[in-house]
Amino acid sequence: MLTLVTIPCLADNYAFLLHDNATAETAVIDAPEAGPIIAELTTRGWQLSEIWLTHHHSDHIGGVADLVKATGAQVVGAKADAHRLPGLDRAYDDGDRFQFAGHDVQVMDVSGHTVGHIALHVPDAGAVFTGDSLMALGCGRLFEGTPDQMWASLSHLANLPPETLVCSGHEYTASNAAFAATIEPDNRALKQRTEDIATLRAADQPTVPSRLSDELATNPFLRAHLSEVKAALHMKAVPDAEVFAEIRRRKDSF
Repeated sequence: MLTLVTIPCLADNYAFLLHDNATAETAVIDAPEAGPIIAELTTRGWQLSEIWLTHHHSDHIGGVADLVKATGAQVVGAKADAHRLPGLDRAYDDGDRFQFAGHDVQVMDVSGHTVGHIALHVPDAGAVFTGDSLMALGCGRLFEGTPDQMWASLSHLANLPPETLVCSGHEYTASNAAFAATIEPDNRALKQRTEDIATLRAADQPTVPSRLSDELATNPFLRAHLSEVKAALHMKAVPDAEVFAEIRRRKDSF
């Protein structure tokens, strides 16, 4: 059995612990800073085995050196991004698989926010760790990739089982919901989700992870192919990736 723990870091980042109860192996996915991660490990009596990195931005790798020094954990990341990541012990390409405590981990290239960005799908945990690719009610800004790349990445993630937990890297959900309402103001699922988000944040609770089924129903960046979204944007005959690009452009200036 795998246990998933969400750890707030920095101002609005998240790291995630994945712990196998049978073997006591523990992985952390992204490491914005070491302190909160070490504190959680200590509280639970867990020893860190591995550090999995989604991409090279400093707010996702800033704690790696201190974690390695404190725990000796192995660092795992994308071969395509190895030149910008802390020293990797193991590097993987899109489509590769590796084992964590007997559980299959599937590596997915999700370039767009950056080139070489990966997501890590762990079916036995019912979770995918997406960093700044697919986010709760959003997606990462296109700092390096193209709209075509990001749309392909999001479409790939959208094909995972709908019950999958999307473990993304930031607490941006409330502002993302406000933007989503400008695209689909009459989306009833979005209205309900916005209320639920407000309740969680009022209680200082994270909105991450989210359920992929909820993202499919409410996240405008996953819905660019739908006729009702295209109609709302007056882009009925426009290719899906171009509709996505327009939604991303609007979010960038929101």
